[in-house]
Amino acid sequence: MKLENGPALKNRIEVEQVPIADLEPDPRNPRAHSRRQIEQIAASIGEFGFVNPLLIDACGRIIAGHGRFLAARQIGLEQVPVIRLHHLTEIQKRALMLADNKIGENATWNPELLAQELRDLSEVEIDFDVTITGFSTAEIDLLIEGPAPEDDDPAADEIPDDPAADDVVARSGDLWRLDRHRLLCGDARRAADFERLLAGRQAQMVFTDPPFNLRIHGHVSGLGRVRHREFAMASGEMTEAQFTTFLEQTLRNLADHSVDGAIHFVCMDWRHLGELLRAGRRVHREVKNLCVWNKSNAG
Repeated sequence: MKLENGPALKNRIEVEQVPIADLEPDPRNPRAHSRRQIEQIAASIGEFGFVNPLLIDACGRIIAGHGRFLAARQIGLEQVPVIRLHHLTEIQKRALMLADNKIGENATWNPELLAQELRDLSEVEIDFDVTITGFSTAEIDLLIEGPAPEDDDPAADEIPDDPAADDVVARSGDLWRLDRHRLLCGDARRAADFERLLAGRQAQMVFTDPPFNLRIHGHVSGLGRVRHREFAMASGEMTEAQFTTFLEQTLRNLADHSVDGAIHFVCMDWRHLGELLRAGRRVHREVKNLCVWNKSNAG
């Protein structure tokens, strides 16, 4: 297939099939492609076909389409469609490599039309995976449903100064039944509280965010209109040994009330990873992995 490219460039564009082994990524390409994105591109190729040819130079070096190249190689394609650009200078090739990625980023979405398109795609076929568009499930849900309405009354978020005041809505020992779920205001160091919460059942997975033995003030307070009060304990007053024991008590209760093989996700500030690892090794058989939350702020 040949297309006229206009008088300005004075060249003819031809799409050809080239063995993927004959292509060479440009080592100067500054665009990074995560494993997740490559998987998304591979899924897109599987759904729609290879509909966007790579741009290469006369020698087979890739100018644009490095992500598509990596995805094609991952799924085992032997040939891919390319457009060979003979007319570009070396400077133009390098500039196009940047422009191909950056100019697309400069576009914006019409949120109403985008939400409608995603809604329509979600309703067309029950087994159609809308995430093939590149949007995650959470993004799709948020776009279709819209953000949750905010409470306009700032007083609703304020924490009372007096913990014994009449407007405190939760007290130690309070147990809520929420359909199939149970929520207890209790002490994670007390085995009896776990027994009351779980009522004889055991957890299959745990996500816990214990206090970090850091003072709230100076770390997360003052970032919004609500100032978080200091935690009742493990708010910077414990020694290293005391905090390790504190964590071990909680982790032991969690393990005792979980099925064999349950995965426990435990959050911790990097300053106290040592204490968490020591406590964890005393309770658990192994540490599976470490996930780092690279926050852009302290909130």
